[in-house]
Amino acid sequence: MKTINKSFTETLREACDTIVTLVRHAARRIERMPWPALLVMCLMLALFISVLPLALTLFVVFLLAKLVLGAFGVSHYHARRDPNETGK
Repeated sequence: MKTINKSFTETLREACDTIVTLVRHAARRIERMPWPALLVMCLMLALFISVLPLALTLFVVFLLAKLVLGAFGVSHYHARRDPNETGK
């Protein structure tokens, strides 16, 4: 039966062992990949790393611009005039 009350160092050691196991598994898997698959994986990772921050930055910039414009009372909607009224 596993103990529930672990010390911080035991928990940290267990997390470290898990990370080492995952890295070793990933390294073995990458070693077995053929070169074209490895190239495609590297290109997809590079694309993901370069495009995702750009998309998030643009999202934040446009969201802040929308909030600033909304705070100053700029509205996209204009009051419509009644067509029956004459130019008074």
